[in-house]
Amino acid sequence: MSTHVSHRDVWYTGHVQGVGFRAQVLTLARGFEVTGFVQNLPDGRVYLHVEGAGKDVEGLTDEVAKALDGHIRSEEIRDFSGLRTCRDFSIRR
Repeated sequence: MSTHVSHRDVWYTGHVQGVGFRAQVLTLARGFEVTGFVQNLPDGRVYLHVEGAGKDVEGLTDEVAKALDGHIRSEEIRDFSGLRTCRDFSIRR
């Protein structure tokens, strides 16, 4: 895996905690060559940080939006590139 990659941070708002959201994101992430994490935030949102080739980063976030559409009211997205910071994809508590 390359050390210089695309990064995407996404903050999801809606009915996204207590519904298996993070576990579903983890399952979807296994279908892409990405690293990163998904985490519940104290304010009720879910934060996703994903890194990898641009097509994989975009592919994962597109799949999350489709698979979990009924739970997501809105999303805030920030894209950037830089060095890889994660070794795998995980759920953070």
